[in-house]
Amino acid sequence: MSLPLYLEYKLNIPDDLLAGTYGSEMKVAVPLAIQAGFNMKPHLDSKGTFCSKNMDIRTKANPADLCSIVDTQNEELITQAIHNEFPDHVIIGEENTGVNTPVPLTKQPTWIIDPIDGTTNFVSGGPMSCVSIGFCYDGHPVMGVVYSPATDELYLAMTGVAAYRNGVQISSKQNNVTLTTAVVAFGFGTSRSNSDIDLMLNGVKRLLKSGCRAMRCYGSGVLELCYVASGRIDVVYTGMGGEGWKPWDYCAAMVVVEEAGAIIQSLKGNSHEFNVDGSIIIDKNFDIYSKSMICGVNRTVVEECRRIILDQ
Repeated sequence: MSLPLYLEYKLNIPDDLLAGTYGSEMKVAVPLAIQAGFNMKPHLDSKGTFCSKNMDIRTKANPADLCSIVDTQNEELITQAIHNEFPDHVIIGEENTGVNTPVPLTKQPTWIIDPIDGTTNFVSGGPMSCVSIGFCYDGHPVMGVVYSPATDELYLAMTGVAAYRNGVQISSKQNNVTLTTAVVAFGFGTSRSNSDIDLMLNGVKRLLKSGCRAMRCYGSGVLELCYVASGRIDVVYTGMGGEGWKPWDYCAAMVVVEEAGAIIQSLKGNSHEFNVDGSIIIDKNFDIYSKSMICGVNRTVVEECRRIILDQ
């Protein structure tokens, strides 16, 4: 695969990831994510100029849910290359297989792809968009590759190994943040019903009134999860109304989050069990098909934000 010289250095994957159980999959996914990101650059660089090109934008479930020609081209690029290397693997892609209800995850080796996460940002020429390639084994995400072309950042992670940003290991464990020092991210999604809007706005209002430091809305769930993993934001949540995410928003970034030491759970339950006093007694693996999610740099701020968001 031919890449510009300024991107070639990103093909130097950390040795412990290459030596890991899913090193072969990592070696295939990294150049694909970088190539797909490189395909996004012409539009990002030309938006707002006389060189801007037609992106052949179409809507999906509703007018706020977009797909561009680059989404489709990236998914075809990634899917074909994975099929060539691993013909027996299942591939779940947002544009081809996930337009309506996401395909259920089985125990077969499965790739979950988002060819462009943050398509609305991408179409607008905004920098917060990325390519996400996740790999699942035995029904669980085990490897993640995320590339953000506008910021030239490559996130890599493998279960039981580590998480990296541009070849440097990342960790959220040194962050002792609580609500009053927390930067909390969220999104309004594509639902426009009155009931969903009220649910989403009320959660935001309760956090602000409770004194969180700041709230942010970046428009790319994958990058928001990676930013929690690297301590750039402290909490991100979704699923109060109709804005809940899909498996391709979680799969790759979930591995980055967990290997960096952050916490990811369902916002409204189904990922943990409680003692009578409300404390967690059993953590369960986060379900990437969950309708809600909360992720934070430590358990304390996750539970504090959860209670406030849900008004418990």
